[in-house]
Amino acid sequence: MSQKTKIGIIICDRYRTCAGGKCFRALHNKQGAFSVYEGIDVELVGFTTCDGCPGGNIEHAPEEMKKNGAEIVHFATGMVVGYPPCPYIPHFRDFIHEKYGMKVVVGTHPIPEKYCKTHTALGTWDAPEWRELIGPTMTDEKTRLSYD
Repeated sequence: MSQKTKIGIIICDRYRTCAGGKCFRALHNKQGAFSVYEGIDVELVGFTTCDGCPGGNIEHAPEEMKKNGAEIVHFATGMVVGYPPCPYIPHFRDFIHEKYGMKVVVGTHPIPEKYCKTHTALGTWDAPEWRELIGPTMTDEKTRLSYD
């Protein structure tokens, strides 16, 4: 691997006790939103919560991540699979990009199948903007099942 990319992950505060297992497994296996890093060495340089609605940590956490070399911030998959999904994602993404000049990717690990079924039945992600937001983490059923 010749290229190295440093990233940070921001998770929804509802999951503040999450140990990050699915995110770290997906990062290691280059699955879900991390599939774009195939063949690239990735270093995680920051991991924190948004600090709860309406995301007070969004204003400051990316700055620390950037000081640690992060070029890209990933919003954890929990921000789109929790119910309700985070309504602030577009605002957070635009703020981080504008203030820190960092790329923001919505998603980390593949969406687990159990969440896919629930949100599909509820029509949560039917709107075009949600289809775009879940795109990086919507994988095949076999992969989704392995993240249940």
